[in-house]
Amino acid sequence: MIYEIPNRKFDLIIIGAGVIGCSIARQLSRYKIKVTVLEKNSDVGWGSSGRNSGVIHAGFNNKPGTLMANYCVLGNQSFAQIAQELNLPYKKIGKLVVAKKEKEVKELKRLKKQGETNGVKNLEIIEASEIKKMEPNLQGVAALYSPETAITSPYHYTISLAENARQNGVQFFLNTPVQGIERIKPDKFIVITPYASFQANYLINCAGVYSDQIAGLVGINAYRIYPCRGEYFILDKKASSLIQHLIYPVPHPEEGGLGIHLTPTIDGNVLIGPSNEYIEDKEDYSVTRKVLDKLYQKAQEFLPVISSRYFIANYAGIRAKQSPPEQGGFQDFLIEENPTVPNMINLIGIESPGLTAAQPIAEQVVAMIDQKEGLSSNPDFNPYHPGILRFAEQDEETKRRLIKEDSDYGEIICRCEQVTKKEILQAIDNPLAARSLISIKYRSRAMMGRCQGGYCLTRIMELLKERYDFKPEDFLLKGPESPLLVGYRSKGVNNDD
Repeated sequence: MIYEIPNRKFDLIIIGAGVIGCSIARQLSRYKIKVTVLEKNSDVGWGSSGRNSGVIHAGFNNKPGTLMANYCVLGNQSFAQIAQELNLPYKKIGKLVVAKKEKEVKELKRLKKQGETNGVKNLEIIEASEIKKMEPNLQGVAALYSPETAITSPYHYTISLAENARQNGVQFFLNTPVQGIERIKPDKFIVITPYASFQANYLINCAGVYSDQIAGLVGINAYRIYPCRGEYFILDKKASSLIQHLIYPVPHPEEGGLGIHLTPTIDGNVLIGPSNEYIEDKEDYSVTRKVLDKLYQKAQEFLPVISSRYFIANYAGIRAKQSPPEQGGFQDFLIEENPTVPNMINLIGIESPGLTAAQPIAEQVVAMIDQKEGLSSNPDFNPYHPGILRFAEQDEETKRRLIKEDSDYGEIICRCEQVTKKEILQAIDNPLAARSLISIKYRSRAMMGRCQGGYCLTRIMELLKERYDFKPEDFLLKGPESPLLVGYRSKGVNNDD
């Protein structure tokens, strides 16, 4: 049953709270406009935005003149400012695209020329001897070196964008899937969800792999998204010394990605992946033995010292591709106001390098609205988001001072990642009120270490119980569909009865 809730009228509704939707929300919060974001999941960034390599690409992989190329370069060059404003972990570690055979060197030269055409700085082709100096464990005959390529935390980025937007007045409705859209006037929409209907003058479709279906709700059937799954291994921090740079193979144009690569993460782990497999189900985040074995084999071709003893977890992400399986490769970002449906802007096929390009994409979308509406600046906009102070990253003097000021810094909840009680409490009390175990995990890094929550999970649950009087049914791994506890056990009852 659909029911009306007061004050559900907005100037603009964003559908989808991935990195693109949250970036647009934050950019719009710079202006006097009433904005809300509708997200089907229990938190932001749970789709492709939180399930990728976390790479801030330089921009040499994309065809010159495309939005992909232009916005990737702009995003790379402006990311340091975003990181500073949002207190994001961010580091330029550089990237090596490695040729294993002499015949692949030609492709390295093509990529270098393409990157220079796009405006990428400091690209260089290096020989095997130079590769060995930079990466002693790496095998290769030559490599394209890109010192401008960087890494960040993709879920941290998306969360920080959303929380900063929320602090600047944007409303977020989580667990709110869009079921229908009605046009009551040429420029007014009713968005229907299971719990309420929302009214707005503008719609921004940022639904990722579902963007074609959201467009279809208003009769736009010109788009088609093909979900493409990529699986990853996560390596223990003990493997962090094996590589210092991003290690990529020479890409093959017919594939749907950039190839299986080795990625140091901002938190000290190493990723192997992703694979590249077109699938039917847009929610199929399965990992498979066959693909994981392939990841291991490909990693060893580059880095023979890689061992399975380093593996601590695996996961999968799904790309929103416009290219069908028989074609593969990449199609350019599509960002348009379809003439048949004024005031609805559709963002279609925003795959890699979407994370890098999020800010320029947001600026384009807001410029499209500003051109029609003449937006007024919000004088109270605050671009800064303090985030959660990482206790483990502080020097000893700072740690002693923090514990003296707040004793919660003196209690370690997650031993693997050295996360304190104070950090867990800050993660629990986030501006979006997202309190699933995964929401706390993404904000604090608790449960991300080698034991994957074996030590800290019950302690986090105890904090939730103390702070919010959680009942057993309130503890959720992700959303309402994933209760952590499934029943009660009465004291004194024999389980064999």
